[in-house]
Amino acid sequence: MQTPKTKSHKDLDVWKLSIELAIELYRFANTLPIEEKFGMNSQIKRAATSVPMNIAEGAGRRTPGAFIQFLNYSMGSLSEIETQMEICLRLGYIDDIKPIIGQIILIRRMITNLIRALELKKGSNTEDNE
Repeated sequence: MQTPKTKSHKDLDVWKLSIELAIELYRFANTLPIEEKFGMNSQIKRAATSVPMNIAEGAGRRTPGAFIQFLNYSMGSLSEIETQMEICLRLGYIDDIKPIIGQIILIRRMITNLIRALELKKGSNTEDNE
């Protein structure tokens, strides 16, 4: 008889989508002018990788409360990316941010739903409460 597969962050659709967004943003950041190498380029890359990394770190934590905390960090990074894309649009570094904003909105919704599910779990299992 097979043992059930252990769930990890790699099983989460929201993690998978945030990896795709990070790769897309990395590629975009590499097209920015050279004078942005240590400015916007670096900021975009840090925020982009922060989303899936915080999802992964939270999923590896022992309690729903800790996972929620890291999901909230991911939400903050999504807001950073959204702001960075708006600045890039206004500076003329990108012509259309709607596809990226669409991805951000989808990931944000997925994280919100995951937080709600974890809050329910946290509330129903008192030994998991922090």
